[in-house]
Amino acid sequence: MMLIKFAVTNFRGFPSKIEWDLAHPNSYEFNSYAIRNGIVKNGIIYGPNGSGKTNFGLAIFDIENHLTQKWKKTDYYSNFVYAGNPAALVVFEYTFKMDLTTIEYTYSKNAQGILLQETLRMDNKQIFSRNENAFDMDSSEFPMDDSVKKRFVESTNNVSIINYLLTSFPLSENHYLIRMQKFVDSMLWFRNLDVREFIGLETAASYIDEFIISNSLLEDFSEFLQTVSGQVFNFVASKINNQNLLFCKLENAIIPFNTIASTGTQSLMLLYYWIKKIDGRASFVFIDEFDAFYHFMLSFEVCKRLFALDCQVFTSSHNTYLMTNDLLRPDCNFILNHNQIKPLCECTEKELRFGHNIEKLFRGNAFQI
Repeated sequence: MMLIKFAVTNFRGFPSKIEWDLAHPNSYEFNSYAIRNGIVKNGIIYGPNGSGKTNFGLAIFDIENHLTQKWKKTDYYSNFVYAGNPAALVVFEYTFKMDLTTIEYTYSKNAQGILLQETLRMDNKQIFSRNENAFDMDSSEFPMDDSVKKRFVESTNNVSIINYLLTSFPLSENHYLIRMQKFVDSMLWFRNLDVREFIGLETAASYIDEFIISNSLLEDFSEFLQTVSGQVFNFVASKINNQNLLFCKLENAIIPFNTIASTGTQSLMLLYYWIKKIDGRASFVFIDEFDAFYHFMLSFEVCKRLFALDCQVFTSSHNTYLMTNDLLRPDCNFILNHNQIKPLCECTEKELRFGHNIEKLFRGNAFQI
């Protein structure tokens, strides 16, 4: 299962609908790993400061807030609605591809984040639709008394209909709702700027030192740092105040790792933690400003690691060194600006080929959105 399209309207800095289409890649023959079954699997989103990259990533993960019990960003609903139209609802639209089946899930929330409207369609067939005045259900799949439907209209308990169906009807493991729930439950958003934050995948925060030590990953973590950044550390574990902490041997001294690790190295430590958590578990990953503390060449090496993961992985960045056909392709590099998001190949009339220096073209304003 993969996310193939997402749109949001009236969310934070997006006054009108902004739509991201991942289902129509170009016919480039290079870096085919970034495309799976005709769907963009990996990509990087660029845009000037204030264009909305962070807000767009957060919008994608709104679905976590009412369909899962995973860790949620506590201040997520602050400034939730576009300030110029605070009375209007925020509309979210997701399209998922599951084998040959297409699932479209649309819902709306008010400024407090309360779910008020919800519609689910499968292969253009409406499964259910609920708003403040009406409720309609496909009785052939989910038989439901009129009294139950009436309660959904009158109820002030704005629980998702999907969650109700999942808990009220016996569904097979391969049922599209079960598979959709598993996909959403395995989504992950994170960033490492002034504060480390994440949404989804895990149910609680954890200590990275403890994770590395308790899983016997000292040598693996050391190899990771040496491979991607060239840094060599000789790690040892020590317990202080009943807590496992990571230390480094430096000649005759043993020093806490967090006292000698640079900001970029600590950011790599967080990335290492999430790569270990993601591998084999995650479905869709969005890393906001993933390389804010990285050397430009380090960012390239990290991207190769991320894009080798089995799930969909996207990042946002200002680092145009990554805008190269040696890493991705023009249909996997996106520009977000002016309430639009488009791949590079749709931002120019020029036919882009493998030999083109797309970073140079970008710096020369060849791409317009």
